Amino acid sequence: MAMKKFINDPLNLTSELLEGFQIAYGDKIAVQSEKLIVRVNPKDQNKVAIVTLGGAGHEPALSGFVGEGMLDVSVVGDIFAAPGPPKVLEALRMMNREAGILFVVLNHAGDVMSANMAMEMAEKEGIKLKMILTHEDIAGGPDAAEEDKRGLVGCVPLYKIAGAAAEAGKSLDEVYEIAERFNNNMATLAVAMNSATHPSTGDVLFELPDDEMEIGMGQHGEPGTGPTKILSADDTAKVMATSLLNAIKAEQGDKLLVLMNGAGATTLMELFIVLGGVKKVIDEKGMTIATSRVGEFLTVQEMAGFQMFIAKMDDELLELWKAPCDTPYMTVN
Repeated sequence: MAMKKFINDPLNLTSELLEGFQIAYGDKIAVQSEKLIVRVNPKDQNKVAIVTLGGAGHEPALSGFVGEGMLDVSVVGDIFAAPGPPKVLEALRMMNREAGILFVVLNHAGDVMSANMAMEMAEKEGIKLKMILTHEDIAGGPDAAEEDKRGLVGCVPLYKIAGAAAEAGKSLDEVYEIAERFNNNMATLAVAMNSATHPSTGDVLFELPDDEMEIGMGQHGEPGTGPTKILSADDTAKVMATSLLNAIKAEQGDKLLVLMNGAGATTLMELFIVLGGVKKVIDEKGMTIATSRVGEFLTVQEMAGFQMFIAKMDDELLELWKAPCDTPYMTVN
């Protein structure tokens, strides 16, 4: 598959996309020190800061969620690559405050390595912080070890809930407890139909025959549960939603957050149809979709497919989810 993208020099991809991002959303975010995306209107120093890191190429994630009520800083790596520890440490120093920092990291080897190294250096400098690792991918089975579960789109609603708690003035311990409660009650499963190309090299990430899809595919083409013939929207929804509900041990009467995240090439039409199939499964089990969102939150270039996310919600989590926020790619009034 030949790569067809509107780019200039592949060596400048990250800097040019961040330049355009700032042009588009300069009223909400700013690029500092080349790869730190920060709020234009900083949070009060007496409130907990929320910091994250991750490679570019998954837009709008992660920097699209910097702003009031969500992230304070997003540390950007090159395409599909974690930023180095020095840049991460720079962000932690920037957000150093008595209230502390909640450091949200997706469970991918490069991200975790950079985060651990930066956190160790930050703690030696007396920076107050707690790290939370998102690991909600259930492709390896719900009983897989946490260190083997990838962090997928679940980081985005976690930013929202933790960010709202921080904005409300809760302590670092309180923000961490809320975020970890949500983290332990969420699950994601991805499905892919067609591959993406790496925009720096033009390499195809993986290959699937035209009549096949793969459930459990990772963000960069990592293997899932194995290829299968393409299923209908309702059948796909049933397979995936049933697995997710089992993974979070959802029970009759539970209130759920459902998020449909397009991977880059799958249309909103398809995502809305699949969501209808998810509701059928949830209704049959006597549960409720308390809130839902459909869109592109964390993409993989032009990959065809989506990530289905479900979380169990309590009243406090729902209140935080619905609290105001103002970021480039999520706004709640």
